[in-house]
Amino acid sequence: MRIGTRMPGFAREIGFDGYCAWLAENEFDAVDTPPLTADIARTCKRHGLAIGTSDANAGGLLSRDAAKRRKGLSELKKQLTAIAKNGGHTYFAILGPDERDMPRGETFEIFCKIYPKVVEHAEKVGINIAIEPWPGPSPQLPNLGCSPESLRRIFEAIPSPNLGICYDPSHFARLQIDYARLLHEFADRVHHVHLKDTEINQEKLYESGIAGESYTHTYGFGEGWWRYTIPGEGLIDWQLIVRRLEESGYDGVMSVELEDHHFWATPELQQEGLIRSRDYVAQFLKSDD
Repeated sequence: MRIGTRMPGFAREIGFDGYCAWLAENEFDAVDTPPLTADIARTCKRHGLAIGTSDANAGGLLSRDAAKRRKGLSELKKQLTAIAKNGGHTYFAILGPDERDMPRGETFEIFCKIYPKVVEHAEKVGINIAIEPWPGPSPQLPNLGCSPESLRRIFEAIPSPNLGICYDPSHFARLQIDYARLLHEFADRVHHVHLKDTEINQEKLYESGIAGESYTHTYGFGEGWWRYTIPGEGLIDWQLIVRRLEESGYDGVMSVELEDHHFWATPELQQEGLIRSRDYVAQFLKSDD
C-alpha cells in the first residue's frame, strides 16, 4: 500500500504543481487529484506520484429535476472518460442530493434511476467508483453510502464490482458505527482508503449530547462531542485496519485527508499534520525489504 493525500488548504495556495513537489520532497507516494486532465497527469508523473482518486464536477446527478440529472450524467460521463484517458483509475463520488432536506429514501430512488448508467459507463472505460462515506451537513445528514444499511441497498441495486467505497473509518466512528465490522463486511468493495481519525469527547457529549454544541463552536471539523483528527489521535485502531486491508488483498493508495482543528491554522501546521499522519500509519505497513 502507498501513502498519499487529498489536497489540504495550503495546497490550493501553492498550486497543484507546487503541492506535488512538496509531496515528493517529503517522500509521499501518491496524490488524489482534481478532475484529471493531461496536465495534471503529467505533473503527477514528473514528481513520481501515483494517482489516487480523481474528483469530478457533476452537479445535479441526484436532483429531483430530470433535466438536471441528464445534464449531470452527460458531464460525468465525459469526466470519467477523461480520468481513464489520462491514466486515472478511481472516481471519488459523494452521493449527496441537491436539496439537503430530501429524505434519504427518496434520494435512493433517484440513485437507482441514474447511477446504473454511471456505473455502466465506468465499466466501459475501466474506471472504479469509490463512494465517500461523509454523511453530509448536519442536522440532515442526507448523503447515501454512509452506513451498512445504505451500502447494502446500493450494492444490491448495482452489484457491479466497479462500484465500491472509499473506506474512511472516521465517518463511521463519528456515526457510532463499528468501523472494523464494516470493513469486514465490505472489504471486497474497498477501492480507496482515507487516513483520518475521530475523537469522541465524553465531557462535551455529556454537555450537549449528540445534538452538538448550540452556543459555541469549540473545534473546526466537528460538533464538540466529536471531531476529526489525524491518525493516532482518535479512537481508530490503525494497526487492526491495516492488517484487515492486507488480509483482504487491498494494495492501493491510502490518502491522508487532513481535517484536524489542531493542524489547520497555518501551512506549517498542515504540513506537520500530513507528515505525522504518514509516519503514524507507515509503522504498521509491511516493509518491502
